[in-house]
Amino acid sequence: MFRRRRSTDDFAEEIKAHLELEADELKSEGMSDDEARRKARVEFGNVQAAHERFYLRSRVVWFDNLLRDIRFAIRQLARNPGFATTAILVLALGIGASVAIFAFADAALLEPLPYANSSRLMSVNESSIESPLWPLSYPDFLDWQQLNKSFSSIDVFTPSGYLLHTNSGAEPVQGGRVSGGFFQTLGVHPILGRDFNSGENRLGGPNVVILSYGAWLRRFSARPGALGQTVDLDSQAYTIIGVLPRSFSFPLSSNAEFWVPINVLSPHEHSRTFYDFLGIGRLRDGVTPQSAQAEMTAIAKQLQRQYSITGRDLSANVAPLSEIVIGHARPILLTLLGGAGLLLLIACVNVASLVLVRSESRRREIAVRGALGATRARLVQQFLTEGLLLAASGSIVGVIVAVGLMRLLTRLVPKDMASNMPFIEGVGLNAHIGAFAAAVALLAALLAATPALRLSLRRVRDGLAEGDRGAAGLLWRRLGANLVVVELAIAVVLLAGAGLLGRSFYTLLHVPLGFDPDHMATAQVEVPGSVYKSDAQNTELYRDVVRRVSSLPGVESVGLTQMLPVQCDCPTDGIKIVGRPYHGEHNEVNERHVSPSYLPTLKARLLRGRFFTEVDDASRPGVVVINQALARKYFPEQDPISQKIANDEGGRPTEWEIVGIVDDVREGPLDLPIAPTEYFPINQTGDHYFNLAVRSSEDASALLPTLVSTLHQIDPSLGVSDEATMNEKINATQSALLHRFSAWLVGGFAAVALILGVVGLYGVIAYSVSQRTREIGVRMALGAQRSSVYRLVIGQAGWLTVAGLAIGLVCSVGASMLIRSMLFGVQAWDAITLGGVAMLLGVASIAASFLPARRAASVDPVKALRAE
Repeated sequence: MFRRRRSTDDFAEEIKAHLELEADELKSEGMSDDEARRKARVEFGNVQAAHERFYLRSRVVWFDNLLRDIRFAIRQLARNPGFATTAILVLALGIGASVAIFAFADAALLEPLPYANSSRLMSVNESSIESPLWPLSYPDFLDWQQLNKSFSSIDVFTPSGYLLHTNSGAEPVQGGRVSGGFFQTLGVHPILGRDFNSGENRLGGPNVVILSYGAWLRRFSARPGALGQTVDLDSQAYTIIGVLPRSFSFPLSSNAEFWVPINVLSPHEHSRTFYDFLGIGRLRDGVTPQSAQAEMTAIAKQLQRQYSITGRDLSANVAPLSEIVIGHARPILLTLLGGAGLLLLIACVNVASLVLVRSESRRREIAVRGALGATRARLVQQFLTEGLLLAASGSIVGVIVAVGLMRLLTRLVPKDMASNMPFIEGVGLNAHIGAFAAAVALLAALLAATPALRLSLRRVRDGLAEGDRGAAGLLWRRLGANLVVVELAIAVVLLAGAGLLGRSFYTLLHVPLGFDPDHMATAQVEVPGSVYKSDAQNTELYRDVVRRVSSLPGVESVGLTQMLPVQCDCPTDGIKIVGRPYHGEHNEVNERHVSPSYLPTLKARLLRGRFFTEVDDASRPGVVVINQALARKYFPEQDPISQKIANDEGGRPTEWEIVGIVDDVREGPLDLPIAPTEYFPINQTGDHYFNLAVRSSEDASALLPTLVSTLHQIDPSLGVSDEATMNEKINATQSALLHRFSAWLVGGFAAVALILGVVGLYGVIAYSVSQRTREIGVRMALGAQRSSVYRLVIGQAGWLTVAGLAIGLVCSVGASMLIRSMLFGVQAWDAITLGGVAMLLGVASIAASFLPARRAASVDPVKALRAE
């Protein structure tokens, strides 16, 4: 049990002693020394075979071979550091990009939302012809909550802004108003304190608030003693009752810090036709989304008939909450994942090309090993081991690159955009990412082991009879050139995609705005309702702000507006044309409240009538200015001036006389058509918040600090936030961010793909030239001019480039059709983009083939023939 395992040295000594004793006996019989030793060895048999049998008796043969192959593979890579470094870096680049983008796709599309049993959470809202996702009115929510049998709970949410009053002054903050069971429906529980109770979820209930983790950390230094304290929101004291978990986020809440129950409704919110709440529901066990959709549709139709709601054919919309949250990001993520996959394919093809070329230089080595007894399976195992080692090294470096890219891309996503993407917090290494990385590494290993596949298709002894150069040249003409064509075709697809997305982004930023955004500073202002209680006070504040800001150096004009342009097709208003028969039509238009100087400050063009004046206040009849889109749609071939429109403001019908028509100003997102818009005088509406638009003769960004300090000097209780230039506001819109983000990322993939493709083409041509040195020498010895050699080499590159371009352009049109939802103002077959891609790749290909052509044209015929 405790005996020492016998070593090979012991066994060798025993054999040696045995042979010497046998030789001594033979010498004693009269044989010579040499004859006795020879006969002793003959009688014993093959000594080396005995050694091998003894060695193998206590060994695991396949494991020994694997270790030996790994050591040999490491030596091979160390002897060729250029090849090893290039292959590993190329693989790392492709694997890193694909794993990083897959991490985002996994977090968004595969991982569930960070709520309890999130697959049962549904978005429960109304639906209309104008929009498949329409908010709920509060009375409809109460009826839906009571009448449905499909959901265990239905709750609503609406974002809300507040003025937080602290010792340092007033500060605008984001909040959320929710029904009492909102967090229970999501399956979220406070980490400190408690949730809302039933007594707080009623009109006239107590003012209580739950803090987000960020608000608790920033404003209360994460002190447990914050519970029970009060915060001043809009001059109302709210008692802190709980703190939400750090991981909690609700993408539709605009980074809400303060969550309060719905215990007060505005006059508008009491109306069944004022749609301002977003609903979520948790399905009961066994209920499908389809059956819930059918029930809620029936309830919506019943309520529409019961309350004689006209103007909109309402239905219900029941969809997984994840679809509402992730829907806008899905096309971009899939596009980026496809681009990363193509880049990975190019990287693998490049590595396979490198390995194939290198295997040809080892062709004679392999043949010699086979002739000495190595089996085909043994040679295949050696090459598989080398491929696995290469792929493993590239994968390890690739995962490191992927982690760096994840962090970089997470930081590059703008804050406003990230607030609507809760999955970003979950981007990182996990089991899904590990499995994907392993699958990618296996694919790379198979491509890196292509020489092993070739060994099984040919007789290894042929390598002893064939010259290395001829065989390699034949292989490269058959396979290497085809691989380069594949690389170039993929590069064309990525370049075309990047070009189309880039042109879309450029077109998006250059759509007609209907106003001049240059030299314009903006800021959002919250007016405390506890201080400015009457319309007269509000009007006086508006005039004071305009007067004081207009006196600042460099300021040319100042205007106030309820919402700045290029932000949102909201809020909206349903209108009727006074004096025209009404049959329940739903005439929906954008609604803006503006100061008399606002439209002139924008440099909006007045087409007919007049702008507002300071006398258009609450004491005068209502007036309205409309845009050209509204005039075209609702007053075709008519003169709208002096006609009246009516709307239903909180159940109070009002009439407004049209006094002017302005050219279309793009109020909504850049990638949507201009909607009909009405402009009301802010002096007649009395809003408690407004945006300031200031046109300056100097740099607008330099004016922002002075603008903020001036507003605080006017009244320290004003909440000032979101100060930026108009151009910055436009560039920060979601449509601009999405187009910019996708264009830059796909453009980065395309640039790398172009480099790899051109490098691959260079490798093909350079290797081909090196294999045809004797042929080129003979041609030049027989009188060929250098120009003909240039044509020969560049012509070969040209054919490969033309083939890659032809295949790539056809594939790019098909690929562009898949991303057409992300294109704006550009067709998938845009000739300018495709022509630019063809020109770029053609120039790059000529440049890549010029150096090998120059080297070939410089061949000395005598030296070339002597070397052969």
